[in-house]
Amino acid sequence: MSDQLKGLLITMMGVLFVVPDSLFIRLIEVPPLEISFWRGLSTGLLVLVYVLLSTGARSVGAALRGGPYAYVYLVAMSVTGVLFTLAVSHTSVANVVFIIASMPVFAALLSFVWLGERMSRRMMLTMIAVFIGLGVITYGSGETHGASLKGDLLAVGVSFVFAIALTAARRVRSVSMVPMLPVAYLVSALCLWPFVQPLQLGAGQIYLIGLHGVFIAISSIGLALGPRYIPSAEVALLILLESVLAPLLVWFALGEDPGGYALVGGAIVIGALALSNVSVLLRKRPKAAPIGRGAP
Repeated sequence: MSDQLKGLLITMMGVLFVVPDSLFIRLIEVPPLEISFWRGLSTGLLVLVYVLLSTGARSVGAALRGGPYAYVYLVAMSVTGVLFTLAVSHTSVANVVFIIASMPVFAALLSFVWLGERMSRRMMLTMIAVFIGLGVITYGSGETHGASLKGDLLAVGVSFVFAIALTAARRVRSVSMVPMLPVAYLVSALCLWPFVQPLQLGAGQIYLIGLHGVFIAISSIGLALGPRYIPSAEVALLILLESVLAPLLVWFALGEDPGGYALVGGAIVIGALALSNVSVLLRKRPKAAPIGRGAP
């Protein structure tokens, strides 16, 4: 199997397993903070087992010694899971996933401010289109049943904080931040522990919480491994599938209508990001060798 196909399959696995994340949050009938606690604890333990078996305890220690930016990554990843659960609990799933799809735009802005990277004209045009789409989504929150500005702002927070995590990870490229993922999940659960009553669960809820953790663990591993084999633009395109499939799944399973404004705004956001990533892929595609010239 080629690296290209391997990367596509692993990344696609990661994307498909994260699609039901919002549906699980809808189905689990406990307060949002308890969902965040169990999500962090179950996912953290499962991913930690994978990291220890695949790379050993030394990799976790190396990540923890990655300096201040490694801890920025740790804190940001700990916060995003909680914010995501709160966002899904306060607004429509469509609004949440469409808004979070804007994360590459925030990452580009942070890279410009934080890392001093040049902003391309392509990214500037993409940002304008994405912010127009976000404006349409938030404007429609007052018109769509189940949507709210509070939840939309929490989703913006998820997108921005996750972008901080990715930008921090780029500052410590010499050290893999993958072993830091289970630490972030477990730190999140530990911080939430004093504020929840995690043992008051019914049998059905325990089943859903365990399954939720398995899905997010598999997704985390797939999305961590896939980008090793394929370009980041291809990864970004595949991840956009989650923004399309997640609201459709919730719509089909629970009848949660995303609303016209969310569909229009989401189409603008996803379309702009897709065009941007496709243009990068086309620009980097290797040119065919001239006829008659062989390898040296």
